[in-house]
Amino acid sequence: MKTKFACSLLAVLILASASISRAQQPGKVYRIGTLDGGSPTGRAYLWDAFRQGLRELGYVEGKNLILEQRWSEGNREQQAALVDELIRRKVDVIATASTGPALAAKKATSTIPIVMASQSDPVGTGLVASLARPGGNVTGMSSMNVELGGKRLEVLKDAVPKSARVAVLRPVRSPSLQFKEIEAAGRALGLQLLVVETDATMGRDDFESAFQIMSKQRANALLVGAVPRYLAGRKRLAELAVKNRLPAMYSESEYANAGGLMAYGVVTAELFRRAAVYVDKILKGNKPADLPVEQAMKFEFIINLKAAKQIGLTIPPEVLARANKVIK
Repeated sequence: MKTKFACSLLAVLILASASISRAQQPGKVYRIGTLDGGSPTGRAYLWDAFRQGLRELGYVEGKNLILEQRWSEGNREQQAALVDELIRRKVDVIATASTGPALAAKKATSTIPIVMASQSDPVGTGLVASLARPGGNVTGMSSMNVELGGKRLEVLKDAVPKSARVAVLRPVRSPSLQFKEIEAAGRALGLQLLVVETDATMGRDDFESAFQIMSKQRANALLVGAVPRYLAGRKRLAELAVKNRLPAMYSESEYANAGGLMAYGVVTAELFRRAAVYVDKILKGNKPADLPVEQAMKFEFIINLKAAKQIGLTIPPEVLARANKVIK
């Protein structure tokens, strides 16, 4: 009996050891591809957060990890070619930022797992079947920016009660999915929305002409959506808003930290750090189809009183009280 028990125990230990060995795969070097629709300037810090998340999980570049980073610099046509490069590099996982790169990756491969580091509407864009059961080879993080578009407009109206004509900045030929929510909120608030489009090319500074259009249309407030190029140019946008004395609401906290008046949204860097958890789970054998998409849980409302003073705006006390952070 003792012999049988010992043999059984030994068999269990051997199986457990083999399982652990397969999960850890000593000496294995993983190759992770990343694709961003923007450029390193202004956005590299997001992928630094992704790196941090990987380090926290035991992945070290040059030891058991190789990162293959690609940037399309605002050129959507180039994204397909960059995905092909990553596939030829035989990456284990592709991590993407924003809708364009995620769609390009999904179109190019149905076998390589794709992790969304930040995606506004993964169901609406067809990237996943549902948040709970993604299906296919795509999963990751949802920034919920579509749902937040209307909320940002409401907060902007509360902060600037006299605003009646609000400019909405978005890329040309790329109508934001957020606009339907914003449009509905605008009707409910009795606001006239003025759509101002910019060139989609990364590196092209046409923000000055966009503000000239806003001035001609007599906009008295501005809403800036979640667009990679806008985030990269956040300092320039904030400077122009101050120069034109235009109260502005932005989609991410980084704008307010760069001099923007107000920002309400998710902490984007935290989404990228959390995306590393999905990469880790997939490398350990989990299938993307079985990993529910995680919705953003951490939101921030930031008010920059320096910017308010520069444009001569007094923020109502009840709005200030709602802020998570006030920059003085």
